[in-house]
Amino acid sequence: MKKHLLITLSFFLFSFGFSSKVEVKQLEAGFQLLKDGKPYFIKGAGGTVELEKLKNYGGNSIRTWGIDANTDKILDEAHKYGLTVTFGIWMGQERQGFDYSNERAVKAQLEQFRQIVRKYKNHPAILLWGVGNEMDLDYTNFDVWKYLEELVQMIHEEDPNHPTMAVTAGLDVAEIKLINKYTPSLDILGVNTYGDISYLPKAIKVYGWNKPYIVAEWGPFGWWEVAKTEWGASIEQTSSEKARTYEVSMNAINSDKANCLGSYVFLWGQKQEHTSTWFGLFTEEGDETEVMDVLIQNWSNKNPKNYAPSIKNFKLNEKTSIDNITLNGGSSMIAEVEIIDKDNDELNYEWLVIPESTDKKTGGDAEKSPKPLMGVFHKADKKNHVVNFSVSRKGEYRLFLFVHDGNGNVATGNIAFKII
Repeated sequence: MKKHLLITLSFFLFSFGFSSKVEVKQLEAGFQLLKDGKPYFIKGAGGTVELEKLKNYGGNSIRTWGIDANTDKILDEAHKYGLTVTFGIWMGQERQGFDYSNERAVKAQLEQFRQIVRKYKNHPAILLWGVGNEMDLDYTNFDVWKYLEELVQMIHEEDPNHPTMAVTAGLDVAEIKLINKYTPSLDILGVNTYGDISYLPKAIKVYGWNKPYIVAEWGPFGWWEVAKTEWGASIEQTSSEKARTYEVSMNAINSDKANCLGSYVFLWGQKQEHTSTWFGLFTEEGDETEVMDVLIQNWSNKNPKNYAPSIKNFKLNEKTSIDNITLNGGSSMIAEVEIIDKDNDELNYEWLVIPESTDKKTGGDAEKSPKPLMGVFHKADKKNHVVNFSVSRKGEYRLFLFVHDGNGNVATGNIAFKII
């Protein structure tokens, strides 16, 4: 019996591993994250797919937002590839109906958190606890920060081996004051911020945050911070424009070694949010854009094996979205683009006309994808960088372009237009 127990225990330890010890160490010049006593700078991505690829590209961590049926599998797979996990536990949000003045609901959520921490705290992939995400989005009850303190204290009691991080929607001086006052036990501030984030290293100090921080989500300019057409369609960057934005953001993240513990780029996957291409680092087919080249070079200090195509001079009737392209139904339209491919790959052009989404939400909530129109192209040669088409039905649309290089890479862009 003892021999059988010993074999079982040995197998468990071999297959599951040992929990790591993670801590935030204050240095003379700032802060440092230590994992099992060694410095650990997060080169991470928000998402749970293609983990082997993330590792091969030089990433070392993933971020999740809550638990589901795949949580155990995700943790095990991350550990398999030597990746750590900032384990997100979803806190109820006021905008989604959670009431922080309801004592019964608050206590029930705390106990739910406790059971989650107890269950997963010894998994070897755990790096940090992500305590909620953007609880400040469209909120009015500031008691959430007092309650956050209760959660953080409980987690410290249950698991002294992994620090806590709470994530805000952007950076706000008033919220920093509230967190400093009501959530003093919080170890790390996570900031979700998009577009040009070069302001962040300086702002975090000016606003009064004197602890370390992580850029918990970052990426292209968000749909809420870009120019819009006269009918309200947010103007999305092309994949090449996004790549340049990511370069600037990477420089900002790497510039603050004293207080920034790393970052999680968003989204390591694909989703519909205003469009199907806005935030995903992959397309629906799994192709990668020029943005991925930037990440590979930054994370690994190596060049990608094959570069994604670059897109420029993408126009519809010699105009772009900012020109408020408005046409009569049935009008003939011509679109053209210039593509540069460093590898001189054979390129295939995929053109789509898709109605403007009518299911736009906030906070990353799930949206339905509109379907492409059929039969609108007069000629859609996959080898041609020019296309003619017309749309008869009144409405708001986007002309999408996907330029594939045959090696899993793609250039993307879209132009908004309106039929009257």
